[in-house]
Amino acid sequence: MSSLRQLILSWFLALTSLVSGVAAATASELPDLDPLRFATEIMAFQDWEAKNTLPEGGILFVGSSSIRMWPTAMAFPNKVIINRGFGGAEFPDLFYYYERVITRYAPAKILLYVGDNDVSRGKSADAVFADYLKLVDGIQRDLPDTELHFISVKPSPARWHHWPVMLDINRRVAAHAADDPQLGYVDLASSLLVDGEPGPFYIFDGIHLNAAGYEGWRQVLAPIIADW
Repeated sequence: MSSLRQLILSWFLALTSLVSGVAAATASELPDLDPLRFATEIMAFQDWEAKNTLPEGGILFVGSSSIRMWPTAMAFPNKVIINRGFGGAEFPDLFYYYERVITRYAPAKILLYVGDNDVSRGKSADAVFADYLKLVDGIQRDLPDTELHFISVKPSPARWHHWPVMLDINRRVAAHAADDPQLGYVDLASSLLVDGEPGPFYIFDGIHLNAAGYEGWRQVLAPIIADW
């Protein structure tokens, strides 16, 4: 091989390595979105609470739009239910509004649904699980008597290509929660699968649940909620 060809090949390999390195860094350092995009929704919680009283010790549903769109108080009418789902929330949004949507209620139980949007935006299972552990640490520090139950990240037609990562997250959370009596893992993903693929439980966007999908969730949670 001539010296010129060797030089060109060396330049090419160096450039390829540089591009790969930049891509890897971008994937691992995915920037957080601006949490103020949810300011209007958070303000609506505050306005509602200025006119109503929420007792402590209730059951808090918190997380992304899969919680926001679920009429949880109607699903569990005999329980003290607080719903603080908002927009397309990711873990960093919960950290930003942590006191506003979690600790101020001093709930007896927290049912958490988040991670769906994180993964669809490109976050790895490692990154999402690390955020879960960070939230667990905060809640166990600030609300030591509160139980935290993670609702499994759901499969959906529009995000089916992300399911392997989501399933990995679910498995890690389930394993971690099994070692702590204050933590729980609730498998609501299985109720949405038919023959190993997402069933007819979604609205037009292929992401959010329809009435049948939420009814499947309610049936799984009902015996658990009954004991709270």
